[in-house]
Amino acid sequence: MKKRLKASILICLAVMVSAVPLNARIVDRIVAVVNDEIVTLSELNSAVEPYLKKIDKLSKGENREKVAARTMSAMLDKLINDILVKQEAKRLGIVVKEEDIAKTVENVILRRKITTEDFKKALAREGSSFPAYKKEVEEHLMKIRLVGASVKSKVSVTDEEIGDYYRKHREDYEGKEAVRIKQILIIVPKRSGMEERLRLKADVGLIHKRLTGGESFEFLADNYSNGPAAKLGGDLGFVEKGVMFPAVNEVAFSLRNGETSGIIESPVGFHIIKVTDRRGAGIKSLEWVREEIKDKISNVKIEKKFFEWMEELRKKSYIEVRLQVVR
Repeated sequence: MKKRLKASILICLAVMVSAVPLNARIVDRIVAVVNDEIVTLSELNSAVEPYLKKIDKLSKGENREKVAARTMSAMLDKLINDILVKQEAKRLGIVVKEEDIAKTVENVILRRKITTEDFKKALAREGSSFPAYKKEVEEHLMKIRLVGASVKSKVSVTDEEIGDYYRKHREDYEGKEAVRIKQILIIVPKRSGMEERLRLKADVGLIHKRLTGGESFEFLADNYSNGPAAKLGGDLGFVEKGVMFPAVNEVAFSLRNGETSGIIESPVGFHIIKVTDRRGAGIKSLEWVREEIKDKISNVKIEKKFFEWMEELRKKSYIEVRLQVVR
């Protein structure tokens, strides 16, 4: 079947080439055949382009050409593997749904205890993006399911492995002192005069008086705060020491759980904060990071099994590479 398919592809290519006028310019070509699918040069160039831009910044001259060639080779291998994975997933009826991807991403963000926006900013600093990360998650979930379906063995992580990893990487789990706070912030517009500033401070004074009178912090934050978490009752979550304005930071880390501050003045306006929880400095406990460590070990095992499975799949598939690349 594979030989007949190969012959059919070659005949089609011969007809296509013979139909091209001698003075015509070939703008694309096949660089690899993977069973009954192909990879074109334009697809390869599109996939490798972002990496070549980085290479241009870091490498020059002959070294740049070598690095670019190796990158092209690695990307072609990845595109071939991607096709094989999709073909095998289709054969086995394995599908990764959008809700599975979303749930996995949500769990990652929750475990890191940051907002989605902060997570996106962190990805951007690493030269990635949210859509690219979701694509990586999709590929990872597909690997897990293919390994489970094809190797017929589940990847397990023992308590001993988790404990051993924790002992060897304790420096990675040093936690900074942080407090969980709720905030009511009244912003003072730029170029406000002294009269306007005093008026706003008086307004904050009335809000503070209502707080001490027993009114709900969440209600007053929702209705009067200009802060970013106003609609969440002013809840900013855990904030590490040194992140906030100095005056706010000093008060926040001097309050006990459940205590509310007075009026704090900062360059942006007037704050009232309430400390609802805190976590101390030092090493995070093993229980605190158990799931994170388990995921790391599990991912390494999955990658190893997937690599072995991928090698076997490549051996029994028809793959023809038509591009001379550096190995």
